Amino acid sequence: MVSQVSEGIKISVEVFFQPDYSNAVNSEFMFAYRITIVNNNNFSVRLLRRCWHIHDANGSLREVEGEGVVGVQPQINPGENYQYVSGCNLRTEMGKMQGTYTMENISNQKQFEVIIPAFEMMVPYKMN
Repeated sequence: MVSQVSEGIKISVEVFFQPDYSNAVNSEFMFAYRITIVNNNNFSVRLLRRCWHIHDANGSLREVEGEGVVGVQPQINPGENYQYVSGCNLRTEMGKMQGTYTMENISNQKQFEVIIPAFEMMVPYKMN
């Protein structure tokens, strides 16, 4: 698991290889990741947008951005956390993701960026 705190928000990421949804013969490797967002500020925040940079081991880069996460724009109150699971497909056996969340301080409507730390995705047999 990797974690990072920026702007009072702690982001932690756990990654899981999904062999049942992968096909090495066709260069399709599926990963799930669980994100936990903890609001260490003394104000409530809303997650407005996400921006991901997805790197395959072959040098390709994809950027994915959009509103919220998994179809919602969650509000996270002080001291609370929000957790969700999503997925990413790669064309290679390993790669990495990193990005940012655009958050809003609900009390003053100011927006700020929170860093999503880089995390690696690797099929288990590559770790040997």
